[in-house]
Parts: sequence; structure tokens; C-alpha cells
Amino acid sequence: MWDDVTRAPRQEDVDAVVLRALGAQPRCGEVVVIAIDGRSGAGKTTLAQGVAHALAAAGTVTLLHLDHLYPGWDGLAATPGLLTRQVLEPLSRGEPAAYREWSWVLGRWAGTRDVPSCRFLVVDGCGASVDPARAYAAVTVFVDADLALRQRRGIARDGETYRPHWQRWADQEDALFDADRTRRRADLVIDTSSL
Repeated sequence: MWDDVTRAPRQEDVDAVVLRALGAQPRCGEVVVIAIDGRSGAGKTTLAQGVAHALAAAGTVTLLHLDHLYPGWDGLAATPGLLTRQVLEPLSRGEPAAYREWSWVLGRWAGTRDVPSCRFLVVDGCGASVDPARAYAAVTVFVDADLALRQRRGIARDGETYRPHWQRWADQEDALFDADRTRRRADLVIDTSSL
């Protein structure tokens, strides 16, 4: 359900990503990877869900949320490597892929999740298109929005328990995205401030 902070994705944004995905050559074996990256609260998950839904008409789609891979509040920098080793490299070889799943409640790894075989893999989360994962992405998208709006969205989505971690996570985003030049290297940049 959409509220005054979180809205449905703009159809034109979904269409722009889907058009690129349908015309893209796979860079991960036979799988077309669409990496939807950007800052917390920008609307990555909303866009990723819209893109996954739209792509389902063209083939099988798996939506992977990096929230399941982040190794805790200080683990953002490690995530592109984890994504690459556990998911993208096996898929590129035509092998089954699975990743260790982080439990935010327990504060540790808690199980493994299989990645279903698919034609399209939509990866949603901060770090989705950061090296070394970028090499496997056929389409890279960077989603951004006004800082105050992003913070309102993040707190509305995750509750007050997220507030003490907001700046801690934002500092990691700054370091990761600045070093990688993620926004500048994206195929598409989508600003959701007006949603």
C-alpha cells in the first residue's frame, strides 16, 4: 500500500529501465542483471518491484533484495563482493546460486537462500552496481532523491529503530559511492524527489 511518503513508481521510470533491459545483452551467463542502486530511502525497492512486475511478461524474473545480504549496519562495503561471489559468479557459469542471509534480529548470518533460475535478475539495494558486481550488470540504475525526503521514507519504512543508524549508513553510502563513482557510471539516473 502506498502512503504520503512512499508512492508507486512512475510508469515512465519503469518503462525506461524495462526498455534497456529488453535490449541488453546478458553479462552474467544467460541472465540479464538489472542493478537498481542508490541511497537509502530513494525508492529503489519501489522501482525494482515495478520493473520486476513489468519484465515478467518477457520471461522469468527473480528479485533479489540486498537487505538480505548486508552483514549488519557496518557491512555495506562488503556487500558488492558478497553479491558477486555468492550469486553473480555462479550464475555467470550457469551454476545454481545461493547466498547467506543476514538476520537483523539476531545480528548474524542465519541460513541460506537459493536464487531461482531466471532470465532477468533484478538486484535492489545500495551497492547493487558497485564494483565488482557492476561487471555482471547489463543495466545499472542509480535512484536518488532529496535528503529530507529520503530520511522520512526510510524511517516510515523501517520504523524508529532505523533512526539511530541513519547517519551511520549514510556515511558508508558516501564512502562507497564516492570511491566507485556509482552515480556517474550508471546507465540511468532516476530522481524520485517529485513523487
